[in-house]
Amino acid sequence: MFNIEKFNEIREILKKHSNTAKIVAISKNHPVESVLEAINYGVHIFGENRVQEAKAKFLKIKQENPKIELHLTGPLQSNKVKDAISLFDVFHTIDREKIAKEFSKYQDLIIKKKFFVQINIGKEKTKSGILPEEVRDFLLFLKNEMNLKIQGLMCIPPVGEDPKYHFNQLQILAKENNLTELSIGMSGDYKEALPFKPSYIRLGTILFGERN
Repeated sequence: MFNIEKFNEIREILKKHSNTAKIVAISKNHPVESVLEAINYGVHIFGENRVQEAKAKFLKIKQENPKIELHLTGPLQSNKVKDAISLFDVFHTIDREKIAKEFSKYQDLIIKKKFFVQINIGKEKTKSGILPEEVRDFLLFLKNEMNLKIQGLMCIPPVGEDPKYHFNQLQILAKENNLTELSIGMSGDYKEALPFKPSYIRLGTILFGERN
């Protein structure tokens, strides 16, 4: 079930804060019926974590409805890059050189795609992403060697820590590297993300309920 009341409530909160953040409805692990329900309510931006699951749900939907925008919000295996390019419009998780090299092979196919670099903002051993101190060099590598145009930075703050601190650190990193867009804020901390003017907030549980 898609919670349209909650979706509209969050849209009103954004409006009240003059915030232009777009809501990415994270539909991973939820059935296609829930996605279709959301589309019927006028939702058109969705996020998925895995290429295979996204393909099964969205291939037909996207063919029939060109307004649908699909975001990849989970880690990507390099052997799935070509498939992913044909399906997704925005990639939130460029997190290592190997994946960047795969994308760079398909210059003609990625012209209209948007890319965010995932930052391991809390330097957690269990999380993927570029360490804060390596961001500048990684961005130069993407621009000069891979010809990848990066729009912004994404992060997931460590559980149990103040998300505002980490969102602030990410915003500082973005400004230092002349990037204007942030992908921050999830179901549990999107309100804390709003003062940092994100481009996208990624909401799953709060809109679709607990995952199957």
